[in-house]
Amino acid sequence: MRDETLQLRIMIINFTDIERAAVRILPYAVRTPVLRSAHLDELTGAQLLFKCENLQCAGAFKFRGACNAVMALADDVAARGVVTHSAGNHGAALALAARLRGIPAYIVVPEGTVKSKIDAIREYGAALHFCAPTLAAREIECERLREETGATLVHPFENPDVIAGQGTAALELIGAGGELDLVMTPISGGGLIGGTAIAARALLPQIKVYAAEPEGAADAFESLRRGERVTDVVPDTICDGLRASIGAVNFSLLQQFAVKVLPVSDAQSIAAMRLIFERLKLVIEPSSATVLAAVLRHREHFAGKRVGLILSGGNVDLDRLPWQR
Repeated sequence: MRDETLQLRIMIINFTDIERAAVRILPYAVRTPVLRSAHLDELTGAQLLFKCENLQCAGAFKFRGACNAVMALADDVAARGVVTHSAGNHGAALALAARLRGIPAYIVVPEGTVKSKIDAIREYGAALHFCAPTLAAREIECERLREETGATLVHPFENPDVIAGQGTAALELIGAGGELDLVMTPISGGGLIGGTAIAARALLPQIKVYAAEPEGAADAFESLRRGERVTDVVPDTICDGLRASIGAVNFSLLQQFAVKVLPVSDAQSIAAMRLIFERLKLVIEPSSATVLAAVLRHREHFAGKRVGLILSGGNVDLDRLPWQR
């Protein structure tokens, strides 16, 4: 029964859902720019197009999915509020989307979450709840709040409306950048790569879809290698936004669209983060920098290609830049 339910959930996420999401979030989301760098093209031997979701509302692509999910709720359901667990960016995005709709939001975050992300959740008016830094603790506290408040769970990466909303970034990237040979995003729970794969293949059937993942949280890479979802990886990475395990729906999307996951080290992500600071003049998180790190480390996949890269977010603690430690 679980497998049948999973397949049904996958089947209902399609390109039409992404097109509808684009219309739904249009009054609220930023149409973020696509930037180029001649220096980075020369350095990598590829033509790189950076979709700058660090400039999105709440500082990350997560607003797309959160906004789509919140605005899709029926009025009577929305009135009871929304609840989620998050490493920070999805929580801030859901808090902002809830504020825009005028409904309560309850956000569970693990202890040790980046201060700038916690501050954003508070500033957007959500009720903030802390828990132990494990997925199990996050889920338990989230379920407690859902039962207590009647709020609707907006899962950070398995909710179909969230996945559809995340796919709008690739829709815009291809609309602005034209023909691409490859597209790549960071990967954690898998909402962004899932939505990206659906949108990119619908628009460019021959495009290859890649994901960049920290070596210290390589559950998606390991899941594809084994052919089954791996959930027992204990994350050890500076990329705080990429510590969640790949979701069941999202893993099936990886398999369906033959997504290739490329591992990168924290040192490579930090170096790429600094390069983007220097060359594109953009503030991004280590999680975002994994895509450039992957191009630099795995050049054989990208040389001579036209590559779309989604920079996932820019909510970094400026008092603790990783190269200043």
